Amino acid sequence: MTALQLNADIYRNLAILSQDESMLEKAAKSLRRLVNKMTDDPTCMTKEEFFARIDRAEQQYARGEYTTQLPGESLEDMLKRCGYVI
Repeated sequence: MTALQLNADIYRNLAILSQDESMLEKAAKSLRRLVNKMTDDPTCMTKEEFFARIDRAEQQYARGEYTTQLPGESLEDMLKRCGYVI
């Protein structure tokens, strides 16, 4: 099967599953799991991981652990100053 045929098959099956929200949620979860296996991208995360990260950031902010952008400083310069590789 070609990539185009596989894509069409996936969308056809999703159209059928879209009639049942619980089945569509299961399909979405399975697809996310497959995508996460393919990539080490730190932005790929579950909803729970996302909100846990937000909670940690709010706690750091409350403790005063944050960095601000200096006047006239670009975002890229600030990120480099904080140790991020751009």
